[in-house]
Amino acid sequence: MEPDAPVEPDGRPVEQHDNQRELQDAQERSLQLDAGWTVGPTGLRTRSAARVILVDEQDRVLLVRGHDADEPTRHWWFTVGGGIDPGETSREAAVREVFEESGLRLSVEELVGPVVTRSAIFDFARESCLQHEEFFFARVTHDGTLVRDGWTDIEVGFIDEMAWTTTADLRSTVDEVFPRELADIVDGLLGGWDGVVRAIGLERD
Repeated sequence: MEPDAPVEPDGRPVEQHDNQRELQDAQERSLQLDAGWTVGPTGLRTRSAARVILVDEQDRVLLVRGHDADEPTRHWWFTVGGGIDPGETSREAAVREVFEESGLRLSVEELVGPVVTRSAIFDFARESCLQHEEFFFARVTHDGTLVRDGWTDIEVGFIDEMAWTTTADLRSTVDEVFPRELADIVDGLLGGWDGVVRAIGLERD
């Protein structure tokens, strides 16, 4: 059902300026899941995703901080990545997502893993969603510049910032972190991957 348009006390529609309409349109777009989400056997919107644990020369991991539009005080940190497009491999999706979200370029050959797998159920865009995730590990050298030009309307609507973060800072944050044991995972990868895929299983974010 469409929300009622705002009205004056006498019942006349409230006049909206162009910038107000643009803001409202952007907010509506930010709450719409893209075509990559399909209804799965569980009845939930479901997709597969590729994520990257991207570490720099100072052993900091690149993370994204988001918020819940329906619960503005709730924030969480998570890794760069996103849905796998039709015809893509998980590795191809991973390097594409890194570039779109940060402007940093990787090749598929630079990805290690997948080092972690998990499935997550979470509420997003006013729906319950199920995402099956593969995590890769990669190291990168950068000049500190992060580019947001490739962000989608959905990402613009809920992402607050990106930051290079130490695992110490990750452990001390008051925000939620996904996966919950991400700091331990990163610390375990800094000296090199042991070749064992860490299967987290199903989590509720």
